[in-house]
Amino acid sequence: MTDLAPVRRALISVSDKTGLVDLAKALAARGIELLSTGGTAKLLRGEGLEVRDVSEVTGFPEMMDGRVKTLHPGVHGGLLALRNDAAHQASASEHGIPMIDLLVVNLYPFEATVAAGADHDTVIENIDIGGPAMIRAAAKNHAFVSVVVDVEDYAPLLAELDAQDGQTTLAFRQRLAQTAYARTGAYDAAVSTWMAGALGDPAPRRRVVAGTLAQTLRYGENPHQSAAFYRDGSLRPGVATARQVQGKELSYNNINDTDAAFELVSEFAPGDGPACAIIKHANPCGVARGATLREAYGRAFDCDRTSAFGGIIALNQPLDGDTAEEIAGIFTEVIIAPGADAAAREVLARKKNLRLLLTDGLADPAAASLTVRQVSGGMLVQDKDNGHITAADLKVVTKRQPTEAEIADLLFAWKVAKHVKSNAIVYVRGGATVGVGAGQMSRVDSCRIAARKAEDMAEALGLADVPTKGSVVASDAFFPFADGLLTAAEAGATAVIQPGGSMRDDEVIAAADAAGLAMVLTGMRHFRH
Repeated sequence: MTDLAPVRRALISVSDKTGLVDLAKALAARGIELLSTGGTAKLLRGEGLEVRDVSEVTGFPEMMDGRVKTLHPGVHGGLLALRNDAAHQASASEHGIPMIDLLVVNLYPFEATVAAGADHDTVIENIDIGGPAMIRAAAKNHAFVSVVVDVEDYAPLLAELDAQDGQTTLAFRQRLAQTAYARTGAYDAAVSTWMAGALGDPAPRRRVVAGTLAQTLRYGENPHQSAAFYRDGSLRPGVATARQVQGKELSYNNINDTDAAFELVSEFAPGDGPACAIIKHANPCGVARGATLREAYGRAFDCDRTSAFGGIIALNQPLDGDTAEEIAGIFTEVIIAPGADAAAREVLARKKNLRLLLTDGLADPAAASLTVRQVSGGMLVQDKDNGHITAADLKVVTKRQPTEAEIADLLFAWKVAKHVKSNAIVYVRGGATVGVGAGQMSRVDSCRIAARKAEDMAEALGLADVPTKGSVVASDAFFPFADGLLTAAEAGATAVIQPGGSMRDDEVIAAADAAGLAMVLTGMRHFRH
């Protein structure tokens, strides 16, 4: 396989014109002939560059609204011909096929068109055919041809040509080819996923998941694990689309926990008042509303001050200086919020290692999307848990009806429980969590742990009463026995929200009545593993 391959002729056909003119001028300055199509050729000629139309090579004009222009042996022969094969070169010479040494193509903006909510016909017209075909041809022939599909590779290409006197090395072409195949693979995955959705098929025979590298991480969950972060191209506000204003590079665990924090706080609409969620190891250790953002943070912090140390803080409104001053009082890994004012940025600038991420909005908790989890030998794909319950959906099953205040807290607790690892138990009083039990193998243990945490905080804060007294409690799944519910009652809970559906529901309801509790059923479970 040849190491150095000269670049004498380039075919350029791009949808994203970013950096195009500078690239084309740099190539022309190096004596490289330019071939191009349609709008790309028009733009380059407008910049005074000499460009040869692909139609001159193929002998056919662009036709069918541009659907057919590069699908021709005159193009693909120039990309695929082996330079060291006499028969290939003889065929090219016989048919007047010029060699194409460099292909610069980026594809029709299919993903962006879908994300913009375009109609079916518009989406179809943004499925690129000629582009992927040329990319695959050039990548296959990387022994001789360089293929560039990302604007980020323009500068490295020019540096390579300078370093190698107008040539490229095999190692460089191999890297470009790998990127090219990944791009066409991701493109086809996007088209396939959209078509499955258009067909209403939740489980197509084949499913492909793709992403674009956002950053290489120092390590994964543990230092001996390598890791990287990929974006899937969706526009959902969150950790993948946020702007990092300051702080150290995010770690694998930072990204995972920040995602959990922001998805949780997005359950609380800004118009309903400030809200704060504090996350540690993907579980909330405090969630609260408040009259101000500072108050919301303080109430969330008071749920479990010990666990909040070194945690992730998510806010549903732009961070202000007053709240930033309060947060800066303890060690925090990440703050993520829709925005931050100048006073807040000034305060946090003193904490150089603290990461501040701004999202310009909240995630829509009701939006449909997929979650993917790898298992040995495969992957699990499901709809994102966007289940939502209102007061009208609640079924009261006890003799005592919950009060309006209890209903408000029950719904608050239910939103939080959705984001707690199962088995999940959440105590809430006055719009703030006061005890969270997560990830236990027994539901009654989650009840006990949450209550014990509340006791510990009451002692630490010098409170006269344990905050679970007068609270409500949410369980992410049904109580299989009455013991968990009775543990919550002993902790001082007065009302319960749970899905129901246990074969012992009657026993659990009877126990609630005996304890004087109000209990409502949602008919919806929120397991989170």
